[in-house]
Amino acid sequence: MLRRFANIFFWFLFLAFLGLLSGGVWFFVHERGKPISPGLETTELTGPHQPIVVHFSESVDPRSFTGKISLSPDTPFSLEWHDWDKELLLIPEKDWPLGQDYQLFIGQGKTSFFLKTGMSSFHVAGPRYPEIVEITPRNGATDVVLGVEDPLRVTLDRSARDFFLDFRVDPGAEVVYQNNPEKTAFEILPKGSLLPGKKYTLQIFAKWRNAPDAEYHFLGETLFATLPPVPVSLNGNLAARAEESKRFTRAKYAEGKYIDINLRSQVMTLFEEGKAVDAYIISSGKRGMETPTGEYAIENKSPRPWSKKYSLFMPYWQAIVPSGLFGIHELPEWPGGYKEGANHLGTPVSHGCVRLGVGPAARVYAWTEIGTRVVVY
Repeated sequence: MLRRFANIFFWFLFLAFLGLLSGGVWFFVHERGKPISPGLETTELTGPHQPIVVHFSESVDPRSFTGKISLSPDTPFSLEWHDWDKELLLIPEKDWPLGQDYQLFIGQGKTSFFLKTGMSSFHVAGPRYPEIVEITPRNGATDVVLGVEDPLRVTLDRSARDFFLDFRVDPGAEVVYQNNPEKTAFEILPKGSLLPGKKYTLQIFAKWRNAPDAEYHFLGETLFATLPPVPVSLNGNLAARAEESKRFTRAKYAEGKYIDINLRSQVMTLFEEGKAVDAYIISSGKRGMETPTGEYAIENKSPRPWSKKYSLFMPYWQAIVPSGLFGIHELPEWPGGYKEGANHLGTPVSHGCVRLGVGPAARVYAWTEIGTRVVVY
């Protein structure tokens, strides 16, 4: 009986061994039949330090790849292995040179099961400078008047977060600018006045953030001409023009208050009981977006409202139509606090509203009441 049990146990162990052996052989043959080759996470680099990421289908032996990974043209890099040696990072020792493409060669190595991997070669596009998609005003534009509602605009095809941009206005003018969170769209304004009737060029340059200034790269430019000066029939001295309006403008109503807005002279005159009490230089709607003529009234007032349409603050707002589409307000300003200078007062540059300078806007706001008549002609 004992002998019989021993024979059964022996044959059980023998069959189990055969099962394990055949399973091991099947696994080895199956694994050898699988393609073991690397692949790239992306074939285009977008940043100066972005690693080239290589993925293997299974864990490999990093030592088997020693001296078998190279880039052409030769660029110094270091290797990092992750994810149980299934992910390989090629990290540049310095910035990737801009505009340089590479051929990545990966020689034959071994997996953790001592299986051979295939040799591979990949094309990798290096990082590029951003390219300009659009510039406003367009090249060759004339009668240009810049303002916070109509700044110089530059749109790029990709983010410039890894770059320093340099916006140059020639003849020389110091500029301020703001950008969207993605750093693909920029709005630029000169800090000072651009001369009327003069040709200017906006040039855009870019460089890596840590590159020397000598490596600024030219991206593009636009040439434009500013609006010519006002006709000689109008007094070029704006303060004198306002005083002339106060002295010679005749009242249209002898009772109560009303606001007189002369679009040709760009002067607002305040009348009370038939007498001119003050006059200020304004900026009304530009060509194609003219301030509508007619008789209106102050519909509503707000000391510092936000314009969703233009993403600007409109201090001392006074609507002159029920819809709020047109109104009187102080020079608008960007969210960052930059307020357009008074150099555009006296020239129609707005999108239809009537702008006043700092000081006059507050005084007119305090002087008017809801229902105060407004005459535009």
